[in-house]
Amino acid sequence: LLQLQPPVRAAPLTARGPAACYGTSITSAKIQVNGVHLHYQQTGEGSHAVLLLPGMLGSGQTDFGPQLKSMNKQLFTVVAWDPRGYGKSIPPSRDFPPDFFERDAKDAVDLMQALKFKKFSLLGWSDGGITALIAAARYPNLIHKLVVWGANASVTQEDVRIYNGIRDVSKWSEKVKKPLEELYGHKYFAETCEAWVDGISRFAENSDGNICQQLLPDIKCPTFIIHGEKDPLVPQAHAEYIHKHIKGSR
Repeated sequence: LLQLQPPVRAAPLTARGPAACYGTSITSAKIQVNGVHLHYQQTGEGSHAVLLLPGMLGSGQTDFGPQLKSMNKQLFTVVAWDPRGYGKSIPPSRDFPPDFFERDAKDAVDLMQALKFKKFSLLGWSDGGITALIAAARYPNLIHKLVVWGANASVTQEDVRIYNGIRDVSKWSEKVKKPLEELYGHKYFAETCEAWVDGISRFAENSDGNICQQLLPDIKCPTFIIHGEKDPLVPQAHAEYIHKHIKGSR
């Protein structure tokens, strides 16, 4: 899906100079966007720019290590970002106002523009998938292609019950918990997880539990939706809803 019709882009300047200088190594840097210093990693020198958007509590490194290492660096220029309050984009501490997905979408797009990409594709996982859906709808002229997995456009009462099941991080599996505890320390990790559950559960109070349902018809770019049959947090009906409401999506 991503390998067709690469967009035109300008070579971004990073902490190590123009993109062409570092080939397949991974640059790690911060750039000021919307009043905060956002951390990102960048690799590859392909003409097709791709932004990787991590999920709840995630960062570029925790969620996309394999993609940063293995995506085709001749075809793609790959950027993985840490949304504000996540990963190395601290400070500020992460908070969850009613518009936190909209804020992340603006931050993500403005980050890519600050890095001088004229057009780019979005690969969004979980919360990053929701952010990517909003960004693709809000900024149609900037987004080339869209891939989302584990995303949802609304929150049901059943979802709220599932979210409350992960509120206490001490009950998480060691495999999932360990990298996040190493990244944040136990206190920040535990408190931010609780704040996330409260923040995302608030959408269930909206009509139809709406997060971004009304924006889906505004997405015009080629869109590919992936869903894990065993996803413990996002029931498959969410993926089916997104597919139904984005014209031409697969």
